[in-house]
Amino acid sequence: MDWTLEVVLLPVTDIDRAIAFYRDQVGFVLDHDTRNEQMHIAQLTPRGSGCSIVVGNLPSQTEMAPGSMRGLQLVVADAAAARDELVSRGIEASEITVFDERDGGTFFGFADPDGNTWAVQQIKARAAQPLIPVEARQRFGAEQEA
Repeated sequence: MDWTLEVVLLPVTDIDRAIAFYRDQVGFVLDHDTRNEQMHIAQLTPRGSGCSIVVGNLPSQTEMAPGSMRGLQLVVADAAAARDELVSRGIEASEITVFDERDGGTFFGFADPDGNTWAVQQIKARAAQPLIPVEARQRFGAEQEA
């Protein structure tokens, strides 16, 4: 039996500000933004990822302190290009650190407006072998538009 991690709840103080940060600055896709009289939740997914973040005001989220998530990890094929992209969008990112010369040993980090922190790991193999094949991403995108 496969067990897949598909959603991580992220505690934030301002849902709309978090949506704008992750969608407009980091580049995540806004999958949905659901509002009604009981709740406001939004799901955002990094391009190429099978796991999303959810920001909102559900009880499980309001029990966590905004900014308390540490070391959430993203993986990219090119850390320098990813860092440059984030910096060009106004995000403060740490310098790139190489802990190990082998693939997977290069990192940089950034934080969201609440202080939730992210580690970005370079795995060059992702360029040739993404976890979710491009064809599947294109097919999923077409299904969402229908």
